[in-house]
Amino acid sequence: MEGIGSFALLSAAVFLGAFVSGLAGFAFSAVAGAILLHTRLPMEAVPLMMACSVGVQASNLWALRKDIQWKQSLVLVLGGLLGVPIAVWLLQTTDAQTFREVFGLAVALYAGYMLFRPSLTGLRLMSHRRNALTIWCDMHGVPKNQQRGLVQPFIAAMQIFALALLLAHHDLSSKLFFDLLLSVPALVAGSVLGIVAFRFVSEQIFRRIVLIVLMMSGLLLVV
Repeated sequence: MEGIGSFALLSAAVFLGAFVSGLAGFAFSAVAGAILLHTRLPMEAVPLMMACSVGVQASNLWALRKDIQWKQSLVLVLGGLLGVPIAVWLLQTTDAQTFREVFGLAVALYAGYMLFRPSLTGLRLMSHRRNALTIWCDMHGVPKNQQRGLVQPFIAAMQIFALALLLAHHDLSSKLFFDLLLSVPALVAGSVLGIVAFRFVSEQIFRRIVLIVLMMSGLLLVV
């Protein structure tokens, strides 16, 4: 029963993370981590979430290939690569409970502020041709297709680089590959449904769904 229960939790975490990531373009770890970081140590859960996220991002890149802005995303990727080694070091050295609570609090505070703040006043900046991350895109009301076109290559590159660093330092558990194999059905189902949902939701609904899920995921990590 313990094995079945563990598989059910893993599948639920991966499916929900893949669905939200397919819908929003990001937040796989924030959603899946609300379950996995309660059942696994960060050094087990985080590499698994990154590996699954790479699979979702590959699906997103293919499904949204006409909207991907490769040139604009390049600067984001180059800048982000500088921060990945610091993040990996924190993952390896931070206490598990502290890691979970700080991560969850940061996600919940951001999502709560963006969800309940007054209406955006900076929509005129939507046409400004500058690079942006997910938070910047949301703050300035960037349309969902343009946002996905900027963010998808960045997230995929960060996940791949972080996994490569962990692999180089022999920090990947052998259990990772077994868990990843078990996750494939939930990962595929969640990704496909999320991408389909993205194509049908309006800009306003798209934004609110993402922020609500992020806020709930962050709160679950803290509690």
